[in-house]
Amino acid sequence: MPSTSSTRNTPTAPRQAATEGLTTTPSPLRDWHADHKSHLTRGERAADLMRNGMGSWAFVGGFVAFMIVWAIINTVTKGWDPYPFILLNLFLSMLAGLQGAILLIAAKRQDAIAAALSKHDYNTNVAAKKDIEAVLEINKRQLLMIADLQEILGRLDPAGTKKS
Repeated sequence: MPSTSSTRNTPTAPRQAATEGLTTTPSPLRDWHADHKSHLTRGERAADLMRNGMGSWAFVGGFVAFMIVWAIINTVTKGWDPYPFILLNLFLSMLAGLQGAILLIAAKRQDAIAAALSKHDYNTNVAAKKDIEAVLEINKRQLLMIADLQEILGRLDPAGTKKS
């Protein structure tokens, strides 16, 4: 009665030997952007919205329109801010100060995002390197098995004659 505990004599033994010690389940893919957005605080989301809003042509156009309307109302009528538009200058100065701070906050957030993406890319590259090394190891084992098979074929047909 043949031994069932030995896998060396089974047809799948070379395959088992070639893949022994290698992981066959790939690591799951992650969507970094979705993970990142789900962990944003309310302030971070507000900074992103303000940055995106103030950096748009719609904001620039709306702001220019607001200043034109302000100037027309205060020039044509006896408005609250006569010609040198001192109140408008005050509002523009305050807006410039706030925009500077908001842009710095947004730049800081962009730096944090770039750093996190860089870390994610590094981790992806490390995982890919491991996968490539595993594939190269499988390839090396396959080449050894091919050499073994060629040696066995050489022993079976030492003259190298082919039968038709």
